[in-house]
Amino acid sequence: MNLISRLPDVGTSIFTVMSRMALEQGAINLSQGFPDFPVSEEIVELIYKYLKEGHNQYAPMPGTPALRKAIADVVSTTYQRTTDFETEITITAGGTEALFSTIAALVQQGDEVIVFDPAYDSYDPSIRLNGGVPIHIALRPPHFAIDWLQVKATITPRTRLIIVNTPHNPTGSILREADLKQLEAIAQAHNIIVLSDEVYERIIFDNTSHESVLKYPGLAQHSVAIFSFGKTFHATGWKVGYAVAPPHLTQEIRKTHQFITFSVNTPVQLALAEYLATPDHYLQLGQFYQRKRDYFLNAIKGTSLKPLPCYGSYFQLLSYAGVKTLPEKEMAQWMTEELKLAPIPVSAFYQNGDNQQLLRFCFAKNEATLEKAGEILRKL
Repeated sequence: MNLISRLPDVGTSIFTVMSRMALEQGAINLSQGFPDFPVSEEIVELIYKYLKEGHNQYAPMPGTPALRKAIADVVSTTYQRTTDFETEITITAGGTEALFSTIAALVQQGDEVIVFDPAYDSYDPSIRLNGGVPIHIALRPPHFAIDWLQVKATITPRTRLIIVNTPHNPTGSILREADLKQLEAIAQAHNIIVLSDEVYERIIFDNTSHESVLKYPGLAQHSVAIFSFGKTFHATGWKVGYAVAPPHLTQEIRKTHQFITFSVNTPVQLALAEYLATPDHYLQLGQFYQRKRDYFLNAIKGTSLKPLPCYGSYFQLLSYAGVKTLPEKEMAQWMTEELKLAPIPVSAFYQNGDNQQLLRFCFAKNEATLEKAGEILRKL
């Protein structure tokens, strides 16, 4: 068979590569973004309860009504936006499926999609698989701020979608109110859809607030907001996320979602619906992870590595400029093999593989893990 790849330049993701290398080398894995501490016993018991009660068949395609109603209540309380659970909320198999289903539903052949690098690695291939043309705009350290004049200059009649991510993976930067107002004006002026990746919405630091597209009425009408319970409740393996969008966009997203996943596992949805009824289960998450960020930063004091500002997510960028001259991928490999500590090269998040001597470290770990990582890094 003469097979022609639709993604000839795409290999195994950097997260899989570095996690496998960490395992092979017996290294501490601060590369892939997953916690190494347990989820709440309460929610585990709730899942078990619904399993035992026999809720083990297909959920409704858009998601169980109980979970969608619970989400609508949370959105209303958090963002002061009334949301119809029947027509504006769709439960997906994690944030990545929500992103893909949205792109598959809304991007047509030749449509341009603006992506800000460094970017989560699913954006670009999802666009190309659906016939779109990714238009990459590079953001620069230390703050990775968006130049809105550059965005306006990049828009063409073919621009269909703009993808934003706040709090940002991999940099920990966030969008501010002024950014959202700029984005709102652009979306309204050019009739562009905004795909807003907000999976780290609850993990935000230093008394800042998460600026969701849902907070801005004019912007919300042009936007699809993506969220993830895996990030919020330390359970990335459950793969449960959701998309919030106005009815005319939700209708299209569900058309693709039903043929990609159809529905998400029922007992976890029902357990999440009940668990969300207690706001303290998620409202303290920012303080929880800020303590971990600060613990990690304290653990690496005395190293030659320079931390960049981190306002959200559970990732910390460190610059090794002046420590070694290796390109980022080689530095990550060297650190994993020689120091037994695995990071992620930030260049993997850029289309052109920019080498800025930056590595990403996940601090969603036990304090013992972070302390050991600090001991290793202090030897540099």
